[in-house]
Amino acid sequence: MKSALITGITGQDGHHLTKLLLSKGYEVHGLANDHLDPRLEKFKKRLPGAKIVSGDLTAFSSLLKAVDKVQPDEVYNLGALTFVGLSFTQPELTANVTGLGTLRLLEAIKKSGREKATRFYQASSSEMFGKVRETPQTELTPFHPRSPYGVAKTFAHYTCVNYREAYNMHISCGILFNHEGEYRGHEFVTRKITSNVARIKTGKQERFSLGNLSPQRDWGYAGDYVEAMWLMLQQETPDDYVIATGKTHSVGDFVEEALRAAGLEGKIEDYLDFDDQMIRPSEVDLLVGDPQKAREVLGWVPKVNFKDLVKLMVDRDLEIERNLT
Repeated sequence: MKSALITGITGQDGHHLTKLLLSKGYEVHGLANDHLDPRLEKFKKRLPGAKIVSGDLTAFSSLLKAVDKVQPDEVYNLGALTFVGLSFTQPELTANVTGLGTLRLLEAIKKSGREKATRFYQASSSEMFGKVRETPQTELTPFHPRSPYGVAKTFAHYTCVNYREAYNMHISCGILFNHEGEYRGHEFVTRKITSNVARIKTGKQERFSLGNLSPQRDWGYAGDYVEAMWLMLQQETPDDYVIATGKTHSVGDFVEEALRAAGLEGKIEDYLDFDDQMIRPSEVDLLVGDPQKAREVLGWVPKVNFKDLVKLMVDRDLEIERNLT
């Protein structure tokens, strides 16, 4: 039986990846801080098959203990401060967790003597492209991050490349474009949209607020994207892959599709107010990935399209709101 260690296991991708690995017969261990993660108890109820190991990406000794205890065949580093907007107000913490946390975890694997035995997946991000140099973005597109989060992810990405080359470790980086789903946190714009639309549909409110509606993103389903993570670690040779749908939609498009999915008629303006306090100091206007390499090497293709993704999220939030009444 293979063993896997997942950092950030209580987040959206951690939920989906845990389900996938358990279905494949893995022994799944999740790194979590028992006292600071408010999502942990809910996660344990949803996925009792996973085992929780105490640890923190900011504490090297805890990572070393976790690796020594689990002796993982595969490590999936999903742990990070993932909300881009928050990174502007907490840049140092973002760098410490998202950037240096990756370095500490790789060092823990190396210090434990498992650098040849453990395969490592790094959750890189399309936010590293930032002010894009070309469209669509590929594995060779230069990075120009536009947020502390993007900068930290870029540091982590290049750290992984360095450890792969310097120590011959099996490290693959998935440059994942925006991926959403039923476990998305409410701080993210997509879940903010679907949860508010659900509340409007159920008569609990009439309007909600957003910032800029024009940024365009390549949105896919998180359940599809974790399969790509797993596929990377099954390859004989480690590498970096863009994981995306190759199609782009604006935030405004997402709102319109959510309203349609909920059966709400009218224009966006009938339900939405503009709030300039929600605009970031620097914004990424357009991100769209080219997943050709993942398709050709991994055999990976996304299954859930944009319309079905939005409907899935709206239906989930409608279920939640109706159960609360």
